[in-house]
Amino acid sequence: MWNVSKIMELKDIPHRTSFRDIRYPRLEFRTGELVLVLPKGEDPEEILRRHKKWVADKIKRIEGCRKAAKTKDLVQRGDQDFQGLVLEYIVRISQENKVKINGVIFRKLKTKWASISPNKNLTFNNMMSFLPDSLIEYIVFHEIAHLKHKHHNADFWKMISGRFKNYQDLEEDLFIYWFKLKST
Repeated sequence: MWNVSKIMELKDIPHRTSFRDIRYPRLEFRTGELVLVLPKGEDPEEILRRHKKWVADKIKRIEGCRKAAKTKDLVQRGDQDFQGLVLEYIVRISQENKVKINGVIFRKLKTKWASISPNKNLTFNNMMSFLPDSLIEYIVFHEIAHLKHKHHNADFWKMISGRFKNYQDLEEDLFIYWFKLKST
């Protein structure tokens, strides 16, 4: 899709620029598309020049994930089986961690597998139904961990790694499956 060696200018990379009332610029590759989130008046070309290596590294990773996605098989399960599995994980994991969940919602999400609200409501992407059980369990644990550690800081990842020693592999698998599901 992209030729990493030829990335020289912003026009060479598929992207979207969003100017917002923020202090610092950021670059995101949430769903495989480069998004420049910039303060009003910031020069997109300059931001990309400064972060060219980071962008090239991310593009290379995305291309690798897209290639790996071709080898992944999707799980075929009905909505009731999927929702039942998620609820089983929620009950077990929330009891183990002595936390309470307010509610559970299943719906289509555009950019993430799941989220948790300040009111302790869990929302799960219906696309998760195609994932292996181990990844579903990981996502549930990840979201419940946010009840103890709001941000992805060292304490959060310590909690995650206490249960999932291979969490980095699981994160990579989730990224790969995202591309698999978006290509079907």
